[in-house]
Amino acid sequence: MADLKTIADQLVNLTVKEVSELADILKDEYGIEPAAAAVAVAAGPAAGGDGGAAEAKSEFNIVLNSAGSAKLAVVKEVKNLLGVGLKEAKELVDGAPGVIKEGVPTAEAESIKAALEAAGAEVELK
Repeated sequence: MADLKTIADQLVNLTVKEVSELADILKDEYGIEPAAAAVAVAAGPAAGGDGGAAEAKSEFNIVLNSAGSAKLAVVKEVKNLLGVGLKEAKELVDGAPGVIKEGVPTAEAESIKAALEAAGAEVELK
């Protein structure tokens, strides 16, 4: 049986690149969508308390600057990542530049940013 504490510690300490790779593995090999992976990884820091980064900013607003040339892919990704309907996702993308989610923990914000950038969007964390 796996040591769940060890697994949780490993998930909390993943880099953005590792979170992206984990999302790809979960999607390709197990049929789990990346949004579920992002939530699972982001849940660690929220439940685990202070990750030892007292000086680092712990919450971010995700700002969608542009959908880029792949607007449809970005709309679909916003829909999946934020758990909103298609119409609301389209309105968020059409409203760029603008904040699409506020007060997001660091790991989740970085994961969402990476996923949206992979879809072709220009995103920044503030």
